[in-house]
Amino acid sequence: MSSYEAWEAELVVSRRDVAADGVLALTLRHPLGEELPGWEAGAHIDVVLGPDLERQYSLCGDPADRREWRVAVLREPGGRGGSAHVHGRLREGDTVRVRGPRNHFALKPSPRYLFVAGGIGITPILPMLAAAEAAGADWTLLYGGRTRDSMAFTQELKPYGGRVRVFPQDEYGLLDLAGALGGTPRPDTLVYCCGPAPLLDAVEERCAGWPGGTLHVERFQPGDVGVTATQADSTEAEFDVVLERSGRTLTVPADTTVLDTVRAAGVEVLFSCTEGTCGTCETDVLDGTPDHRDSVLTAEERAAGETMLICVSRCLGKRLVLDL
Repeated sequence: MSSYEAWEAELVVSRRDVAADGVLALTLRHPLGEELPGWEAGAHIDVVLGPDLERQYSLCGDPADRREWRVAVLREPGGRGGSAHVHGRLREGDTVRVRGPRNHFALKPSPRYLFVAGGIGITPILPMLAAAEAAGADWTLLYGGRTRDSMAFTQELKPYGGRVRVFPQDEYGLLDLAGALGGTPRPDTLVYCCGPAPLLDAVEERCAGWPGGTLHVERFQPGDVGVTATQADSTEAEFDVVLERSGRTLTVPADTTVLDTVRAAGVEVLFSCTEGTCGTCETDVLDGTPDHRDSVLTAEERAAGETMLICVSRCLGKRLVLDL
């Protein structure tokens, strides 16, 4: 994943109504009609909306359609400016710079799936449903939202019939996670969840007793990363980073990230969110033990220590060797 080379282009924007309060769908096409890179369910793209304004959006269209990409953006009045820009300033026919796609939420093969979506978290789940259906898998979707009118793409979900269970909170209350995930873990079942942090935290709690690797989540905001080695080893002390390809050794101060340190030294690296949620800055670790603080890598990937997100993660020790 860390060897990913960014595809970038200026794409033309079309705005589409998805019949949901506060949600706007954008269709992105190449201005010359060229095909866009292929992608699989769970992928997202980086959209550059302006100077110092870059956001990640899940692709929610048809992976087989190489002519266009579709994303959906929820207006968030208390957000950091990205949704306000999309809803208020991005017009039909405008162009935006797009980088990607990239996938840290890929759908793994399984005979059974339970999908859980909250609000705009339905976007990465949509192509997963189509992929599971095409593979002949048994699956169910629990989809919750504030109100029925706020829930996007419900019309697209109707052909799936009873496999999709829509639960507007003002009609039914919170999703019945105890009924869906409580009791004995289901054999041969993978759980995929995307939505607001309280939903993800609740699903993670319910799946705590399920086999490792069962649950896959995608967060919009940084989550509680826990402890990757021991509490005593996890510190804010400075450490050295050896850049294997550059032949340089840099000292990362206690109050500075690896990303900021290498960029200050003139080393070009890809990055985007700077919060450990998008995966853009994932870098191969050649030696040393990372102190993982991201919300992207799985428990297994953290334990392996082969990559790290240099925008937030640090070092459990005095030295890291990175493939930079």
